[in-house]
Amino acid sequence: MQVIIYYVRQLLHLSGIKLYLNMFGMVISGLLESSAILLLVPMLAMAGIQLGGTGAGYNLPMFGFITELPQSTALLLVLGVYILIALCQNVISRSVAIRNVEIQQNYGRKLRYEVYGALLRAEWSFFLKKRTSDLINMMTTELARVLAGISSFLQFITSLLFTLVQIGFAFWLSPKMTLSVLVCAVLLSVFSRRFIRKARMLGSRSSLLGKIYLGGITDQLNGIKDIKSNNLELSRLNWLHDFTGEVKQEQLDYTRMRSNSQLLYKMSSTLLIAVFIFVSFKFMHAEGPNLLLVILIFARLWPTFATLQSLMEQLSSVLPSFKQLQQLQEECLQAAERSEEEGKQHIVPLTLKLGLEARNVDFRYHPQESHYSLQQVNVFIPANRMTAVVGRSGAGKSTLVDLLMGLMQPESGEILADGKPISGEQLLPYRRSIGYVAQDPFLYNATIRENLTMIKPDASEEELWEALEFASSAEFVRALPQGIDTLIGDRGIRLSGGERQRLVLARAIIRKPSILVLDEATSALDTENEKKIQEALDRLKHSVTIIVIAHRLSTIRGADQILVIDDGHVVQQGLYSGLALEKGGMFSRLLSSQDEAM
Repeated sequence: MQVIIYYVRQLLHLSGIKLYLNMFGMVISGLLESSAILLLVPMLAMAGIQLGGTGAGYNLPMFGFITELPQSTALLLVLGVYILIALCQNVISRSVAIRNVEIQQNYGRKLRYEVYGALLRAEWSFFLKKRTSDLINMMTTELARVLAGISSFLQFITSLLFTLVQIGFAFWLSPKMTLSVLVCAVLLSVFSRRFIRKARMLGSRSSLLGKIYLGGITDQLNGIKDIKSNNLELSRLNWLHDFTGEVKQEQLDYTRMRSNSQLLYKMSSTLLIAVFIFVSFKFMHAEGPNLLLVILIFARLWPTFATLQSLMEQLSSVLPSFKQLQQLQEECLQAAERSEEEGKQHIVPLTLKLGLEARNVDFRYHPQESHYSLQQVNVFIPANRMTAVVGRSGAGKSTLVDLLMGLMQPESGEILADGKPISGEQLLPYRRSIGYVAQDPFLYNATIRENLTMIKPDASEEELWEALEFASSAEFVRALPQGIDTLIGDRGIRLSGGERQRLVLARAIIRKPSILVLDEATSALDTENEKKIQEALDRLKHSVTIIVIAHRLSTIRGADQILVIDDGHVVQQGLYSGLALEKGGMFSRLLSSQDEAM
């Protein structure tokens, strides 16, 4: 319960007096509802209306004047008071319900914002260790269960306050009867603890199944082309059939647990009412209103105990979600990229004047690993020049570029921009100066215009088309049905691979970055368009620092510097012509391998 209290404290801090007013409203509502029912029988008896038997009823001094009124007048007065109390109770209850929704929605909005903000502020290496579908599951299913759990907790508090009011009224009317009911409730709660434990176990199982389902469906939809091309439809349907069988069993187990719990309370309620009526009639000689009062007290109190038990089971079932969400927030906090500039609305991009430097850089993805992805790397990348990074797969090219982009921090050594470390308050201005084009181009399910203006919201029409022209995209964009306002589908699926690559390049350069990073950005282009991009890069490299991860070595002939990486070390550095002539060198071997493959 401690983790639930943590989030409830946040709710209290956000809602403040509104939540306390709502709790007070709950107490008043419970008070009025109790008085409307429990006082009706004694007041009717005082009005001279005996509901069976000849019992004298209960004496309520504050309503003593009723006995002096004519019976018809007394009856109308009693019923009028009953209706007025019920009306007040329902109006207050309506107000409380609306305010509860407002409080919960405000907190839900705040919690989603905080969790997503924590995710976005986490460093790049954090996401390398996480499965994307698990984070999506946390932001959707598990966060929704947390909010439902908070709602259940508020309902629990409401029911508890209501129960205390009911107990107070019941004690006022019949202390012995109320005490007997409470003793029975305490005894039954001892036997009910196993239901709460089982609810917690089923909650953990439900969270795991939700994670497995979302992970499986996400992977399969991302790989739908592979599924179709390899005729894997039947095997994927079989997976879903087996999985839904597990979900069905989990839901049946939870329903059985809830049903058994409610059955225990309902049967015990029926049995105890029968016992109390028999004892009251046989040994206490209770009649008429007294017997009815016994039934009313029990009928009002016992369901509240059953409700509290049910809410405890619901809270136990969502407790694993609370723990997972808190753990995710703590992990994000530990992996946060701290910057004093983060809270500022406007961040001025850094303009690289001298160059980038990796000085004595060591890096490994996991501290417990003995193997370093990069070791003792010392390189200088001059500003307004084109530097290419080449090497075999797994040599450390992407790791070096990620460090140069400030996505990760080295384990030892430092990355410098114009002689200053790219960390702390320097990090975000530095990031704003970078345009990035990935090997696997990513586009949003939006129009071409929206994809471009995400990077530069205030871009003019002229700037949009200038970027498209630079990336050799203007011609095919004009040919689309709605031109620049064409919806391109999920990840740009309605476009060819080359078209997607060119649009991502246009998006990278639209805000005129000081540093342009390309991860084999021309790999999906035809020869003609690749030549145009190369010419544009040649023109651009004198005003922008260009870093290229190159697999096709023929595309980097015009690079001002080539860094050759092998097994985490920079083993060669120089111009294309010079490196190609170094017989036995890594670059020469890579070049020979590509020539043989062509």
